[in-house]
Amino acid sequence: MKAEPKVKRLQPLDLKLKGFRMYEVHPSSPGIPDYSRRDFYKICLFSGDSLVHYADKTLFVRQHSLFFATPQIPYSWEIESTQYTSFTCLFTENFIKGSDRSKSLQESPFFKVGGSPLFTLDDQAYTRVKVLFQQMLEEQDSSYVYQDELIRNYLNLIVHQAHKLQPVPGSTVAGNAASRISTLFLDLLERQFPIDNRQQQLLLKNPQDFAQRLNIHVNHLNRSVKQITGQSTRDHIAERILAEARALLLHTDWPIADIAFALGFDYANYFIQCFKRMQGVTPHAFRTAAVV
Repeated sequence: MKAEPKVKRLQPLDLKLKGFRMYEVHPSSPGIPDYSRRDFYKICLFSGDSLVHYADKTLFVRQHSLFFATPQIPYSWEIESTQYTSFTCLFTENFIKGSDRSKSLQESPFFKVGGSPLFTLDDQAYTRVKVLFQQMLEEQDSSYVYQDELIRNYLNLIVHQAHKLQPVPGSTVAGNAASRISTLFLDLLERQFPIDNRQQQLLLKNPQDFAQRLNIHVNHLNRSVKQITGQSTRDHIAERILAEARALLLHTDWPIADIAFALGFDYANYFIQCFKRMQGVTPHAFRTAAVV
């Protein structure tokens, strides 16, 4: 799979503090920054040929396209053209919520699981949207006091332009569909870790949660994961939670009840029972033995 070009990484807090960042990318530029953060949204205007792998679909794009990415769905992008132009804006949820006027952006189906993330544009539509991206690019480094509100207005205008378009239909996934679904599942599973604080809690705890996030039937997910990995979806989830439980017991002084909560257990006693069944000892005994 072709990788996106890299550039010098910005300061890790840059996007978090400002809430918005805009880039123009083409073959002679260094590329799009590789952010490790997973809590930002992305809108990308791309001119060229490419493939977008989104959830369990492969979307074939020719010429001009507009793409909406949400933190909840993993995706990858393959650029096929030697000559292309791309405008990319990244923004956080807090930035979107900065004004009541951003309501249409927050409620847009393009950022919802199961929505339509990719649109083709004719030359006229591409020119209109490109102007909005260029205005955001110019505005992001200005000293205008209402800069954020103006940028949110541009984002809303882009969304309204997309509402007028028809989404690109998903194709049959190239290659092994079960393999791609399994990869997406394992990626979503790993994205939830590590647990960094006691207030953090797992959101995806069972096969149904993952199937809903990937917008597929749970039976389809279970069959795919079993076929490719030889293990059930539920076993993968349980083993990864157990591994995180061991790490938290060894490397933090959190109370067992707090660890249970962070790992998605409603009751500490249930966590203790599950841990003992899989590990052979209670969480307390595991932690004590490690200290000794």
